[in-house]
Amino acid sequence: MEFWHLYGEVAKTAVGFFWKAGWAFVLGYWVSAMIQAFVPKGRLTPYMGSAGLKSVSLSTAFGAASSSCSFAALAAARSLVLKGAHFVAAVAFMFASTNLVIELGILIMIFLGWQFLAAELAGGLLLIAISTTLIKLTYPEQWLEAARKNVEKQADDEVDEFDWRQRIRSREGWNLVGHRFVSDWKMVWEEILIGFSVAGLVAVLVPASVWESLFLMGFQDTLPGWLIAMENAVVAPFVAAATFIGSMGNIPLATVLNANGVLFAGIMGFIYSDLMVPPLVMINAKYYGWRVALYIAGVMFVSIVITALSMHYLFAAVGITPESSRQVENVTRFAIDYTLYMNIFFAILAGALVWLHKRHIQGAKGGMAHGMGGGLGPKRIIALLFLGVLVVGLVASFATA
Repeated sequence: MEFWHLYGEVAKTAVGFFWKAGWAFVLGYWVSAMIQAFVPKGRLTPYMGSAGLKSVSLSTAFGAASSSCSFAALAAARSLVLKGAHFVAAVAFMFASTNLVIELGILIMIFLGWQFLAAELAGGLLLIAISTTLIKLTYPEQWLEAARKNVEKQADDEVDEFDWRQRIRSREGWNLVGHRFVSDWKMVWEEILIGFSVAGLVAVLVPASVWESLFLMGFQDTLPGWLIAMENAVVAPFVAAATFIGSMGNIPLATVLNANGVLFAGIMGFIYSDLMVPPLVMINAKYYGWRVALYIAGVMFVSIVITALSMHYLFAAVGITPESSRQVENVTRFAIDYTLYMNIFFAILAGALVWLHKRHIQGAKGGMAHGMGGGLGPKRIIALLFLGVLVVGLVASFATA
């Protein structure tokens, strides 16, 4: 009975995480879909060909207006490089599209609070500034030129020239919004499902002593505070990498770290590290080669550690460092509150967007959409296994209640 009780608690916690965030996902990806459908991004890339402030600023704005899926961020960055964007601009885009997007900000606000959201936004900009400086100082020109040639071997036949005023007034334009919305969900649902399931497992089954040992929380009376903060910031990216989860799936796990007393530097370092997971490094290696992929990962790691420590001490200096007081049980509980009504409203909106997607499919040439993909890759198989585990766990939870 103890096993089934714990199993049920894992499932309830994981589903509770998603319940709390469901409406935020729909809102964020709806906004992202409208931006993708109505902003002609192809006209922006000619201005990203340098490492100057204007190019980096445009890449940052472009990334913030894009989807927060880590895998999509890497693919989009590759497309920018293919169209002539500078590598500095491409890295700025990657950081912005995974740290400054609306859906991620809403999740952080829901699960962690406004201080973490402020650190995410300010830290995202600082990450870009630091990584830009590091690349300029260490620029391996031969490596990056070879990487660009490797990317140019792939054709980019995406058409991205249109009149946005005409498109936003057309039925086809709004059908495209629904199509982009569904496309984004098809890219991220596996990552979200795995991330939230792992968060439920970790929250229920991993004892606090593990986090105390990993983040030196038992040494606060014997070691200097600056050393513990530095250790937290350094270790956090490796913890994030070990989860194999990027972007949105990291936020529930960050909530678990927060509930277990991990320092602000460690939690922010963990959140910033969504591009450090091994599958994403491997994708960069496929695009640019291993030398450049590891170089980018190294630049990101150094930038993340410096940024996490900077936010830690900046927030301490102004007296707004958040307390580790938000318990997972309070975040994931089911209640008749604003979450219920928001989920109902945005579920209806999601249904409407799916309907627009189907109209887009029907209007596409040959009656079918292109590039939607499918098949049972390793990540999909893992996601489906987790889905089955959650379903059985919920049944066990009701059976043992």
